[in-house]
Amino acid sequence: MSVNKGLIIEKTSDYVRKKLGGEVTGHDWWHVYRVWKTAKYIARREKADLFVVQLAALLHDIADWKFHSGSETIGQRLAQEWLEKLHVDKAIISHVCEIIKEMSFKGAGVKSKMRTLEGMAVQDADRLDAIGAIGIARTFAYGGHKGREIYNPNIKPQRHTTFEQYKNSKGPTINHFYEKLLLLKGRMNTKTAKRIAEKRHKFMEQFLERFFREV
Repeated sequence: MSVNKGLIIEKTSDYVRKKLGGEVTGHDWWHVYRVWKTAKYIARREKADLFVVQLAALLHDIADWKFHSGSETIGQRLAQEWLEKLHVDKAIISHVCEIIKEMSFKGAGVKSKMRTLEGMAVQDADRLDAIGAIGIARTFAYGGHKGREIYNPNIKPQRHTTFEQYKNSKGPTINHFYEKLLLLKGRMNTKTAKRIAEKRHKFMEQFLERFFREV
């Protein structure tokens, strides 16, 4: 059976848009849209498989563990079910689900490595959307949703050494910059993403400098 890749991408983007539209924590359709576009940009320059990259980018947050009782498998399961409905090749489904499984940042002291170039492109795109101006906005949106303090000088940032520690962290939003966001520049996989990350990282440093001056 011949596969119309363009139609599959179109149906998948429609599916995700309907599922995540109006979400308010920064993990909404527009986050996915930015990751999708950035991942394509990276994939073209790094010579990655665009079909796999687009499917993984579109489906990477279809069921984030943060909103499903910490489940690390629900996102992969929903992605697999959706792609099977569209009769996507099993090898591609497996590749997309592997990328989704390995996508998340799991703590400052936790090492995780993407196996494929496609996974690296999607992970980089997702991480780029977590830094810079948009990353700052998303961080405070999520912190507010979780009922976290903006800043508390008596609660210091932690270096989480396990995914469980990271998942269960309830520290102030400002701490998240030191526990994750400022680390992402050094964890980009591709040359393309590393270049983009430089300016976004610098902007976060400027924001924090101004924040503490005002504090």
